[in-house]
Amino acid sequence: MHHPPAIADALAEVGPRLKRLRTERNVTLAELSEATGISKSTLSRLESGQRRPSLELLLPISHAHQVPLDELVGAPEVGDPRVRLTPRRVNGNTVLPLTRQPGPIQSYKMVLPAARRVPDLCTHEGYEWLYVLSGRLRLVLADHDLILGPGEVAEFDTRLPHWFGTTGEGPVEVLSLFGRQGERLHVRAKPRPRQAH
Repeated sequence: MHHPPAIADALAEVGPRLKRLRTERNVTLAELSEATGISKSTLSRLESGQRRPSLELLLPISHAHQVPLDELVGAPEVGDPRVRLTPRRVNGNTVLPLTRQPGPIQSYKMVLPAARRVPDLCTHEGYEWLYVLSGRLRLVLADHDLILGPGEVAEFDTRLPHWFGTTGEGPVEVLSLFGRQGERLHVRAKPRPRQAH
């Protein structure tokens, strides 16, 4: 049977993966044979790649090692729920798109370098929601100049002149949700009242 390259590669890796898993657990072939009911010679041929993996062989091994079957097989990424983030550099910032499909609201994780500290206000259609993960974010919005710390949220209409960056003390990590105009987000956050000195 001829398999596509991704499947053929995954099958070729099963044997070495099984051996690595067994040796990491300090389990002998004899012990694994006893736990699975599979002969030592079959296990040995499976690990060396001389025997094709099958469900009848892999299911008992998966059970004996207490690992999911797809971990034994190293299944190709089909229907994998994990998000594979591919960071991009945009104007000196590191941007990781978290939304994988086009749609009215897009989400991003952004890392703003400490050097991004000189305001350069802009306007455009849309609505933005920001959540500070770490660092201190400076947000200039129309006539407001705010500093937000970890856990603080801001949202605003991007038709207002705005800019966000750092205070210059260090990088800032931010989650951003951006909606096109008309897609208003549902979190309302007010700036904390300034304390009298």
